[in-house]
Amino acid sequence: MSVILSLAASLGYGTSDFLAGVAGRRGAAASVALLESPFALAAALIGLWLIPWSAPTGADLAWGAISGLGIGFGILFLYRGLAVGRMTVVAPVAGILTALIPAVVGLALGNRPGVAALAGMVIALPGVALVSFQREADVDRSGGVREAVLAGVCFSVLFIALDRAGTHAGTWPLVSGQGVAVIVIGAAAIRGRSVRMDWRRLAPLAIGAGVLGGAGNILFLSATGRGQLAVVAVISSLYPAFTVLLARAVLGERMDRIQQLGLAVAALAVILIGI
Repeated sequence: MSVILSLAASLGYGTSDFLAGVAGRRGAAASVALLESPFALAAALIGLWLIPWSAPTGADLAWGAISGLGIGFGILFLYRGLAVGRMTVVAPVAGILTALIPAVVGLALGNRPGVAALAGMVIALPGVALVSFQREADVDRSGGVREAVLAGVCFSVLFIALDRAGTHAGTWPLVSGQGVAVIVIGAAAIRGRSVRMDWRRLAPLAIGAGVLGGAGNILFLSATGRGQLAVVAVISSLYPAFTVLLARAVLGERMDRIQQLGLAVAALAVILIGI
């Protein structure tokens, strides 16, 4: 069940990122995130009626708040990267780091993956280097790599914090986390004066991204209650595959052979880590 929930979470995350990336090319990334965040919060509140829970402790809400920092800053970085760079590069770079860092933390917390998983960790970073390779002609589209790395680190914080919060309080940690995320994203939008954007052009895509991203968070939280962090995080981090497939099918984005090799290496790393 943890595998099924994790894969469903990756589908939600990947489709959400694609929609947000398209919206980000129509307006400021912070504006897209600001419009999305209340719907992700609404999804967390709806989760209280879907998942049994007991009264949350201060620690539950605190871990949830920490996850909210990962959500807020991670979304801002990722959406900016998807808007200025190629989705077929930005999404895999963010995804592999989102898988690798929680896997390492899982080891420190007592998870004991096999030799294959350790090998996957070793080859993950070279995979990131290859998939983020940019030829000189593409240098104007290489700005998204830095944002992708920062997003991957932030989403790692999200995954780790939700795992520490546990599932006994249901989606209450997500409620507190999404509340913090709304504050972080709102402050960024006000600072960048994105609140003056014409949101009607962005609304359908941003709202869809918020609902799907919120659903992905609920599915991930549920999966952590049934499996180890290292495995659940890795499987959930397959979300770039859905983003890349949608980018190729809808936007016609292409990857050169070096980037295809990097994506294959990164995919192999994810598979090995999950064994």
